Order: sequence, then C-alpha cells, then structure tokens
Amino acid sequence: MPRYIPFQRRRIAGFALASVFLLPCTVAQAQNENNQLRTASREELDIVKVLIAQEKAWNSGDIDAYMKEYKNSPETIFIGRQISRGYTQILEDYKHNYPDRGSMGTLGFSGLEAHTISDTVAVCIGRYHLDRPKKEGGAADGLFSLVLQKTGDGWKIVLDHTT
Repeated sequence: MPRYIPFQRRRIAGFALASVFLLPCTVAQAQNENNQLRTASREELDIVKVLIAQEKAWNSGDIDAYMKEYKNSPETIFIGRQISRGYTQILEDYKHNYPDRGSMGTLGFSGLEAHTISDTVAVCIGRYHLDRPKKEGGAADGLFSLVLQKTGDGWKIVLDHTT
C-alpha cells in the first residue's frame, strides 16, 4: 500500500529531487549568444574544476593548495588593489593579507563562465563572495576575470583580475 505524503511535503520532496538531477545539468551548461542553453565542453568543465578546487582549498584554510591552481611562473600576474607579479609574490601577498583562518572566511564562487580561446588559452569570469566576521574585515563581494593556460599539469591561472 502506498504511503500517504501530504501535498506540501510531496512538493518539497519533488523539488529537492529535481534539484539533485538538474544541478549537474546547470553546471554543465552555458549560454551562447542566442541565450540558448548548450552543453559545456570537456575543456570548459575542466576550467570550472580549477575554481572548485580553489574554493575547497580556501575554505579548508590552505592557501598553498589554493595557489596550486596558479601557474608557478614569474610571469603570473594578479591585479587587485595593486599589481602583483610572479607566483612567489602572489603567494606572499595572499599569506600577508590572510594570515589566519579567521581572516580567510568562507569563499564562494558563482556565475562562472568558461570560454576557450584556443587549445591552450581560456578565459573564466565570475563572481566571488567572501563571508567573514566584521572584526576580520567583513564580507566582501566582487567580480573576477581569469586567463588560464593549459599546461602539462592541466589548466593554470596566468592572470587574475579581481575587483
């Protein structure tokens, strides 16, 4: 005999179930110039994985792991309040600006769009939200654009412009 579930609970359960099935489709799709949904390419998904790895590392308090998604090169550039040149300088700046777990807060990315320009160059744009207590600097929101280069170790950020 089927179990009776009140209408409101069925609707919530149906929404939750649909979310589980539709969420991967949402992540795997991007909009083209006609505002039609399309399936993201393997390369675009690999680029988004770079950001997912960074988000996870940051939220674990691991700046070194976060930085592994940048190309370890003196040519890597970060543009924020100032311009930082080179992997080593960018790493030092992150460690100086976020000296402990509390100052790092919780990072979330949204609105990610990955666009391949060639087999070895791509651009990714999106939004970030940093949630942290007021005494640690408060919440921060902004936009970013990244230029990534495909290397033997996968896609790596070579230019980060964060506002």
